[in-house]
Amino acid sequence: MTYSVKEIFYTLQGEGFHSGRPAIFCRFTGCNLWSGREQDRSDAVCHFCDTDFIGTDGPGGGKFDTPMSLAESIRKFWPNKETDQHPFVVCTGGEPALQLDEALVSALHQLDFEIAVETNGTLPLPANIDWVCVSPKANSKIIILKGNELKLVYPQENNTPEKFSSLHFDHFFLQPMDDERLSSNTQACIKYCLQHPQWKLSLQTHKIIGIP
Repeated sequence: MTYSVKEIFYTLQGEGFHSGRPAIFCRFTGCNLWSGREQDRSDAVCHFCDTDFIGTDGPGGGKFDTPMSLAESIRKFWPNKETDQHPFVVCTGGEPALQLDEALVSALHQLDFEIAVETNGTLPLPANIDWVCVSPKANSKIIILKGNELKLVYPQENNTPEKFSSLHFDHFFLQPMDDERLSSNTQACIKYCLQHPQWKLSLQTHKIIGIP
């Protein structure tokens, strides 16, 4: 298949369990819960996305005809100074499960990558991904019911933490909704985490410190 990628960039992971860790982000185009066009936002299943995933015109973006050509393009972004450190890639979107397949996972592993995915959990994932982070959105039905990390943007109507707390994830995070009520949303997350210690607070630290 041909892979359509919006952008590839090297930065620090800003959210969740791996916050602060150097990572290459591979942002795939397309999503099954929103077209990405502002005129469609109000009718979308997920209407609070803050990411541009339309087209292939971002830095490092493009069309890639083979799994290895994309894997090699991603690898170029990792510094080669620390040869004992596995390169770390975060496959994101949009919704990466629309394009991420076993062939690409295999190609990335051949280049010694540790592979993470950030998904809305509504579509099946290929096997052998090293770190699975599910971030449920709005009224969508998730089918990925276990993994390493569940990261819930909070608050969401009809998507309360109680809905997910019995699922089989290693870590549970609440992340404040980044809208005009960000300050009060943050306080609500703090309050909930203190009352329910299963949950930990995730902040979008990349926005706080001003990196991609």
